[in-house]
Amino acid sequence: MKQPPSYETPALREFGEVLKSRRTIELFLQTLVPEALIDEAIETAIWAPNHHVTEPWRFYRLGDATKQYCLDLCRDIVAAKKGEKAADFKRQSWSEKPGWLVVTCARSDNELLQQEDYAACCAAVQNLTLYLWKAGVGTKWTSGDITRHPRFFEIIGMDEHTEFVVGLIWYGYAKLTPTQSRRDVNDVKIELP
Repeated sequence: MKQPPSYETPALREFGEVLKSRRTIELFLQTLVPEALIDEAIETAIWAPNHHVTEPWRFYRLGDATKQYCLDLCRDIVAAKKGEKAADFKRQSWSEKPGWLVVTCARSDNELLQQEDYAACCAAVQNLTLYLWKAGVGTKWTSGDITRHPRFFEIIGMDEHTEFVVGLIWYGYAKLTPTQSRRDVNDVKIELP
């Protein structure tokens, strides 16, 4: 009888460490990430679990001109809520994010399919961020006001009737990697008879 494979392997332990060490990065070095690496990360991302293989995701990589329009929109949104000083600070902060990627999900009239597709897109984002983390590239997944603004859809050329934004992913080499902890597994694991 064939024995099941051992789960006690260095490769599995290393994989677990990659998963546990990934952090949301707020501050980035101004070193550009190679486009080929982003392409590889997207290729890996689309292997996420996906019911009925609908492949509902799209990945928009924003160039410098598009980022400038987004920075202006960000400033306008913040100025309307918090004033000019906060808007200038936010624009400056966002201008220091070297790489921008927008992930969208196809819209569906079928509520269950929409939930499944959104979950698949979230899994794709996780694949993307983990692949980049393993390559030494940090990310921040944001879904703030800008990602729901009609002007944002115009800026990136997205039809808001056929897709919606799952997240704006900033990426780059981390200037600072924060520490973090999680609850003990026994606090979240429920054993049933």
